[in-house]
Amino acid sequence: MQGRFVTLVVLNFLLLSLAPSAIGQTEEPGWRSIGIDPETWTDGPVEEETPMKETYEGNAIISIEVSYITGHGDSRESGIIILELFEQWAPITTTNMIKNVEAGIYDGIFFHRVIDDFVTQAGDPTCKKIGVYPFTSLECGNGGAGTTIPLEHHEKLSHVDGAIGMARGADPDSADSQWYIAETEAHNLDPENRDDGGYATFGIVRDGMQHIRNIAITPTSDDPTGDEDIQNPASSAGRPIYEAQIVSVSMIGVSDPYGTISSEELESQSYDTINDFDTRVVTSIAFIVAILLIGALLYLTQIDPPSTLDEQSNIILDAVLFDETNDPYEMSNNIAILEEGFD
Repeated sequence: MQGRFVTLVVLNFLLLSLAPSAIGQTEEPGWRSIGIDPETWTDGPVEEETPMKETYEGNAIISIEVSYITGHGDSRESGIIILELFEQWAPITTTNMIKNVEAGIYDGIFFHRVIDDFVTQAGDPTCKKIGVYPFTSLECGNGGAGTTIPLEHHEKLSHVDGAIGMARGADPDSADSQWYIAETEAHNLDPENRDDGGYATFGIVRDGMQHIRNIAITPTSDDPTGDEDIQNPASSAGRPIYEAQIVSVSMIGVSDPYGTISSEELESQSYDTINDFDTRVVTSIAFIVAILLIGALLYLTQIDPPSTLDEQSNIILDAVLFDETNDPYEMSNNIAILEEGFD
């Protein structure tokens, strides 16, 4: 019985020692292993002396493919906008954005609100053309993914030129999937300059800022001329006259300013968050060794079964039969003990 107890103790110890390795292995998307060189970014916003000016290793990088018409009589243009998300300062908001991008809810939608010298707004999954633009869902402009997040501010984040922020309703914690990109600095949206809590920024354009500026001056319902010198001061919800389409939005990698992150083809891979990829091999070997040890312990600590009284038994039983009148105990009292020196 003692051997079995020892075996159970050892077995529990081995299983508990392997548990952290199993828990540590989580599924990581392939884009996390792709390093993006900031030197390839050539068309950024006007820089301000804020922490948002710098890029930070490991931050998620988003690519937005756009298609738009700048003005009347112009041909359709297309391009790519690259953004860096400040995951270290806005973890809730960036996680929400990444989730929506990976779910593909932004693919095929359009910028539904454009105000020159202010913001270009999109992110509503209901804003897709039905047949021919501008026919769309009646929900366009009020839709979302159905999951709201709390208002998340950080002292290092503000509405600098090219900042991406979360759109919301009157409730500060009503942000869902809609976002906007500041076409110029918009510090009047920062919390310290407002009485309603302000708006949350969580990233910045790193490349393709000219596309944002072009979309900002496209003719809209509030400003149909498309002329930068003629603006409607009351503009608040300008819908582009020509579709400013978001063809696709995708996660393409992480910022790699020091060249320490490997560049590989985009594919889903599994990585060990406790150590590294090779740890999984060590864990597998440890598991096999543990199984062998458990088997050896069970063999060494096995207990022989109890013997039975059958024809194979080698046990010899002796028995003495006596009468009540010949009780050995009574008879022993009548025995005379003779010792040397006594008669």
